Amino acid sequence: MPLHSDVFQPPSGYNAPQQVHITLGDQEGSAMIVSWVTMDEPGSSEVVYWKEDESSVKKYAHGKHKSYKFHDYTSGYIHHCTIRKLEHDTKYYYEVGIGHTVRRFVFTTPPPVGPDVPYTFGMIGDLGQTFDSNITLTHYEKNPRKPQALLFAGDLSYADNYPNHDQHRWDTWGRFVERSVAYQPWIWCAGNHELDFVPEIGETQPFKPYLHRFHVPFKASGSTSPLWYSVRIASAHIIVLSSYSAYGN
Repeated sequence: MPLHSDVFQPPSGYNAPQQVHITLGDQEGSAMIVSWVTMDEPGSSEVVYWKEDESSVKKYAHGKHKSYKFHDYTSGYIHHCTIRKLEHDTKYYYEVGIGHTVRRFVFTTPPPVGPDVPYTFGMIGDLGQTFDSNITLTHYEKNPRKPQALLFAGDLSYADNYPNHDQHRWDTWGRFVERSVAYQPWIWCAGNHELDFVPEIGETQPFKPYLHRFHVPFKASGSTSPLWYSVRIASAHIIVLSSYSAYGN
């Protein structure tokens, strides 16, 4: 899709948080990692959150931000903040941003882990950002089974299909999928299109954009790398293994 497509447009307001996405933050479903990008300045890495039935009891979680360079591109400020000690099977509202550019979203935590707990997953891989990508995401959103979380089987933005692995296409993709992933956890796995290994332009660190933009709870599962980890949700134990994790070694 061209850059002027509606689904790629940033939110209005100076330094408004964009590319908001969430994923599980632990092994039990009682934590959520909230990530977003601010383009103009760092702003705040804080998340304000509250239970649906307790809007007067707001809590605060503090995160960190980072950025990266790739060829002639410098990213915005990429924020990651983990909300902990959440109650299971509970709807939470959360806000990111400052002042008039605060943005509000909502998610529901999974039920407690157990052998017979029902839960509905969706699955997408090789999404990209074409017109067909938009059809795929719309089909997922309208699925009558109403998936509660999504397993992403690698190959996210396909930024590597553009000249010099155009990193702006990571930004457009983040804005494109926000309409779903800001509201339910997507469980990330890196594919070959996340490598962004381009020695001819001086980029020799595999997965650099992916690892900066997407945080996963790998330490909670005892892993030493975000390219392999596991999470438990309801009656499922999801094991994520990227077959490209040893690339370049």
